[in-house]
Amino acid sequence: MKAFKEHPASVGESYFQHMRSSFTFGTKMFKGSFACFAHGIFPFLCVSRGSEAIADLHDNMIKHRHRDCGQMENLQETGNAQSLEAAE
Repeated sequence: MKAFKEHPASVGESYFQHMRSSFTFGTKMFKGSFACFAHGIFPFLCVSRGSEAIADLHDNMIKHRHRDCGQMENLQETGNAQSLEAAE
């Protein structure tokens, strides 16, 4: 059971919260990917959808990381605070 809880807990989520977040991100990635493939075939379609999807995913991930005030403390303890600060 530890394997199922360790990573979600490290980002301040329960197993099911993490599953929902992952599925939401995956769905957005799939839609953005499909738009990129469509754009490759038909350059006049989905002209900016791929870059919009990336920007949206990035914004959501950064906001999500700051959802839990204790998250920054956890990141500092594990040495990941620098990567979070660099992402901003």
